Amino acid sequence: MMSLPNLKQIITLSLSVVGFFIASSSSAVAMTLSLELLGTHTTGIFDEGAAEISAYDPVSQRLFVVNGSANQLTVLDISNPRNPMALSPISLMGGGVNSVAAKNGIIAVAEQALVKTEPGMVSFFDTNGNFLNRVTVGALPDMLTFTPSGMAVLVANEGEPNDDYTIDPEGSISIIDLSLGVGAASVMTADFSGFNSSNLDPNVRIFGLNATIQQDLEPEYITINNDGSTAWITLQENNAIAILDLNRKTITDIVALGFKDHSLPKNSLDASNQDGMINLQNYTHLFGMYQPDAIASYVVNNQTYLVTANEGDARDYDGFSEEARVNSLMLDPTAFPDATIQNNARLGRLTITNTSGDNGNDGDFDQLYAFGARSFSIWDENGILVWDSGNEFEVLLAQLLPTFFNASNDNNTFDNRSDDKGPEPEGVTIGRIGGKVYGFIGLERIGGVMVYDITNPNNPSFVTYTNNRDFTQPISSLLAGDLGPEGVLFIDAEDSPNGSPLLVVANEISGSTSIFGITQVPEPSAILSLFTVGLISVFSRKKGIGNR
Repeated sequence: MMSLPNLKQIITLSLSVVGFFIASSSSAVAMTLSLELLGTHTTGIFDEGAAEISAYDPVSQRLFVVNGSANQLTVLDISNPRNPMALSPISLMGGGVNSVAAKNGIIAVAEQALVKTEPGMVSFFDTNGNFLNRVTVGALPDMLTFTPSGMAVLVANEGEPNDDYTIDPEGSISIIDLSLGVGAASVMTADFSGFNSSNLDPNVRIFGLNATIQQDLEPEYITINNDGSTAWITLQENNAIAILDLNRKTITDIVALGFKDHSLPKNSLDASNQDGMINLQNYTHLFGMYQPDAIASYVVNNQTYLVTANEGDARDYDGFSEEARVNSLMLDPTAFPDATIQNNARLGRLTITNTSGDNGNDGDFDQLYAFGARSFSIWDENGILVWDSGNEFEVLLAQLLPTFFNASNDNNTFDNRSDDKGPEPEGVTIGRIGGKVYGFIGLERIGGVMVYDITNPNNPSFVTYTNNRDFTQPISSLLAGDLGPEGVLFIDAEDSPNGSPLLVVANEISGSTSIFGITQVPEPSAILSLFTVGLISVFSRKKGIGNR
């Protein structure tokens, strides 16, 4: 019988295993990501949109963050990401700031007019906040982005109606030409006039009061392919994506995104905030409208793929509202034979649209359509669905945060948002790290960021979830942490101030901007495997196995 090793043998054995692990970890070991909170800047302004969208300039190592509350850009020096320092803000003159982008030392800012239905503007600054130029764009410029070359800026002009729904501006895309310099910037408009008399896919939601197609389409967010030839624009309320040919400066197609069937096993959802429990169920004749907010793109094998955060959004104005609770509707008894389906503990509380589902126009609903898909999706460049995360967000949150499942961003109440879009994925960004592609999806309500490996667009996998929120603290306290992530921004290692990739999250409810360091670490299974192999290797050497 072999005797137990003495202390010297144990130390020798431990050092040998550690050495084996270190040596092996540089070889083909399965790796995953870890996110570490490095630093946070807080405005101290609660629930006023004081931190919404951010942009980064790698030369000055500055972040520019939309502060809607103060109508300015917060400027942060993040040369030390653990200690972001606020510099002089950039004050703006429009009716409200909606987005910011940075490229080649130029900062572009989308500002709506004092009356949001009138033409907005894009203002340009250098990284020191010096004003460079201003141009007029369409109504309610919601998001803007530079083309890869930096020679143009694209602007999604949402064109929302006024509250009475008596004025409904046309949605459009402004293309700002910067090829002759910012001072000589010129603007042309890519509009939807070509679709007013076309046979548009009936699944593109056109339902505004007395609206033409051009008025009803509301561009939300833009992504551009690597060579700058094509842009894809989410039309959130319309549940569609527009495709823009940048060489021709023409919108060539509008693609309906279809609907998510909540009767399928992996598409279950928690539909009630009054059942007192986590209760993911499937329901027949219930569909989710994808209605993406943010969109990003990446390339695999020379093919472009689109990644969307399927938030959902309703039109809810004094002059017109499509929101309804299931318990307020008359349901078709053939489609819904069980009357208890309208109980508040089942589907009764779920918010759905009243503009779809009455297939026979007879006053009762044969199908129900909920806002958003509580997921993120990957689509091909033609807008065909490749993959969807199904019910994974709610399944994961039920495991990771069961006490605060589906809490909102302005309360800590368990199950609060189950009747209305759940965790509400809103922001998305993409990063390449160590030969893999990752998607980072911000959850607007419960907070935090879901991270997925999307290297294979047909088979993404969950990596990690991080949430810099303390649910035990009063919601309006600085101690509560980050609330309501609006924009997520990936900074790759070559541009990062500390030489490692970073993730920036701007949070509109808490008014805070947080910086996370991203590191690669061995997967837990890989650590255990390496440790076991190390033990075997050490004992083998001590017993002479393999050395005969």
